[in-house]
Amino acid sequence: MTAAVFFGCAFIAFGPALALYIFTIATDPLRIIFLIVGKANEGLKTINPDEPAPSMRLLAYVSGLGFGIMSGVFSFVNTLSDSLGPGTVGIHGDSPYFFLNSAFMTQVIILLHMFWGIIFFDGCEKKNWYPLLAVILTHLLVSALTFLNPQYEISLVSAYMIMVLTGIWAFFVAGGSRRSLKRYLLCQDKNFLLYSQRSR
Repeated sequence: MTAAVFFGCAFIAFGPALALYIFTIATDPLRIIFLIVGKANEGLKTINPDEPAPSMRLLAYVSGLGFGIMSGVFSFVNTLSDSLGPGTVGIHGDSPYFFLNSAFMTQVIILLHMFWGIIFFDGCEKKNWYPLLAVILTHLLVSALTFLNPQYEISLVSAYMIMVLTGIWAFFVAGGSRRSLKRYLLCQDKNFLLYSQRSR
């Protein structure tokens, strides 16, 4: 049972990030480097000056996902190791859903860091300070929601609502449009990311 909890929670927490890494980052060495070390755009040009540096939106996405993965690992690794036992959660009246809630909250934090990175980079690039303030305030708000635990229904649902709204904002900031989203959902466009950048 403990192994099932361990692997189940690990895949809940890190599954979406792993999928994003495999399908959007693993095919490009520069993206992998930026994910790991987070160097500046000009620093990437020095690695191979002949290749064009990645766009600022792409770097924002990759670095945001990298920060999210690091944050998720540091916040969840001890909890995940405790799921292997010994002991039983909830035996003294505590919530038996502790590990499951922690996994879903880690997933939210990872995806939020990715969205926050896109919004934050765009705000810095355009010297628009309102998005930066919004990123900081939503970061504090999501962190403060954990104080409501063990009322997981409130904290988790609120965090997911913030994640959805932030994800929509990041989608449009990254160059997405209603038209490109509609074409993607109707399977009319097989290269969604390129189309989103073209439609900006």
